[in-house]
Order: sequence, then C-alpha cells, then structure tokens
Amino acid sequence: MFTITAVRQLLKYNLEVELLCIDNSTMHKKAIEAGIVVHAINISGYSKLSAVSKIAALIKNRKFNVVHSQASKDLWFLVPALKFCGSRIPLFFTKQVQSYIIKKDFLHRAIYKRVTLAFAISNAVKENMIFSTPLLPSKIQLLYNGVDTEIFSPSTADRTKIRGEFGFSEREIVCGMVARLSPGKGHEDLLWAASVLNKKYDNLKFLIVGEASYGEDSYADSIKKLAQNYGLHNIIFAGFRESKEMFDAMDIFVFPSHGEALGIALIEALSMGKPAVASNEGGVLDIVVNNETSLLFENKNKEDLAKKLEILIKDDSLRTRFAAASRKRIIENFDLEELTKRVIDIYTSFV
Repeated sequence: MFTITAVRQLLKYNLEVELLCIDNSTMHKKAIEAGIVVHAINISGYSKLSAVSKIAALIKNRKFNVVHSQASKDLWFLVPALKFCGSRIPLFFTKQVQSYIIKKDFLHRAIYKRVTLAFAISNAVKENMIFSTPLLPSKIQLLYNGVDTEIFSPSTADRTKIRGEFGFSEREIVCGMVARLSPGKGHEDLLWAASVLNKKYDNLKFLIVGEASYGEDSYADSIKKLAQNYGLHNIIFAGFRESKEMFDAMDIFVFPSHGEALGIALIEALSMGKPAVASNEGGVLDIVVNNETSLLFENKNKEDLAKKLEILIKDDSLRTRFAAASRKRIIENFDLEELTKRVIDIYTSFV
C-alpha cells in the first residue's frame, strides 16, 4: 500500500503528516498499525455531505500547508471542503491507475480546476490523464512510485532460505512471479509457457507468490486447476509471502501482466538484480529497457513469453549482465529516498 509508504517517508524527513481515509478501511487499519496520525470518516449514504463538512473543519483547524490526494474520487470531497472553509492551500493529486471514463464535463472541469499539480506514476498514466481529464499537460508531472533500494538489494539476499524450504537445488533455475491471483495478471500465460519449457528442460522450477483478492477465490482455484491439467509438478503456489525473501530464491522474474499502471513488484525484482521477462504494456515500459535490463514479450502472447524465457534460461551470462543493469536502472530512477526528496521540493516550491 504505497500511500502508507509515502507517509512514512515524509515523516522520516520531519514533516508533520496526517492521513485522511475511510473509516475502518484497510488503509485506516494499516495507518494505526504504523503509528500514523489518522482521521477516519464515513462517506456512505447521507454521510457524504457530512464528510465534506468534517474535512473542511479539519483543514481549517489543523492549518495544513498542503493537501495531497492519492485517488481521483477523493477530489469530490476535498475540493468542496477547501471551498467551504475558504482555504487556498495547494492541492496535489497522484493518479495511480488508468481510467477510460472521459471526465471533461462541466462538473469535472470545476473539480480539476482546483488541482495545483497532478502526478502520474508512469507515462502510460500521464497519457491517460491527458486523454481523460481536463487537466492541461503542463499541470501533470511524471512521478514514479519508488522502492527502498537498500532493503531490495542483492547485498541483503539469502538465496538458500526459500530454496531450502521448497527443496530447490542449485542446479535448478527458478522462474518466479509475484502478483495477486486475479484476472489480467497473466498467470495463464506463464503456466502455458511452463508446460512448453518443461518438455525441453528438466531443471526448471516455477514459484508463484500471491493469493486471491476478496471475491476471487474461484479464479485462483481455476489457475491451480490449470497447472494440474498441464501436468506442472514443478510449480509451487506459495500464497502470500513477503516479496523480498521470495525474490532471493529466484533466478528469473516473470511479469506477464496484461496491463499495469506501473508495477511495483517488477521494480522490486529489478532492484534485487533479477533478470526479468515482462509484457510490453503500460507502465512496464517505464521500468524495463528491452535487451538491457530485461526481455519484453508481446502482451498476452504466450508463445513469445516462452521464447523470451528460454533465452534467459539458456544464457547464464545474459542473466548476469541483465542483473547488474537492472539494479543500476532502479537506483537511478526508482529510489524511494530520491523520489521523496523530489516530492518535498515540489511541496516547498508551492508553499
């Protein structure tokens, strides 16, 4: 949950940060666990008007210098609240996902006019914002979500722990994927590729990390059934695990998602120095440099995925070269500390 990460980062730099979120939401619970000052509101039913009033009072009483929204739907509460309390403080807005609902009608123009500056987490999201919102390109800046490159570092890796847990030998090449078991993540494509590669190589293991989102258990079951139908006896469904230690065990990271605004798991894997095969879609193109850090395959093309995986499976020297280049790219472009400093500089320039 990147919002919690962002708040923690700002607190590290001695900024006073308070979080506004929906009462009893996952965000609310995570914020309390993290010791963050949190204000929870109820926005269901008739409480929506009351929520605007409460937010306005909060802004006025707490005398905030800036407000930063992490979701477009929140602007419908924040903009009226700022108007209601007569506040002219800067309003920043980060767009985390793409939307193909056109938002250029009168009401949306009125809401988005109040935004001081908007941040897009990838070029795909930036292009989508220009397409779908009334924001001018000059009011949209590219600002990636970052990762802690000291935590996600090859120097901290323990290759033997997870490999030992699952019985992977040093001879075996582990191809791993970290993603929710949700439609569109590309699990079907990877399983098909695995079934093809298993006919050529006897030293492969496939490690699938992640669990179903709420209401998607039947989909997760169908993926596991598909693995059985393909006869994949060399695959591990590890469920939800901390990604860092799972990356430690992998030789190749696979990111077959059909469309991502960015792709934090891919950034984390590359920060760990993992050579990767990824779909050529969406925010992936901001992260990966084809044939330098990773290999891109045609989105949703399982044959091409198998082909690109085989290239890395056969070429240990290429994996080594990609590993070094991946680590370097993430440090230069997605380091959490540097991105936090940039956010603070932007805040300061508008206060």
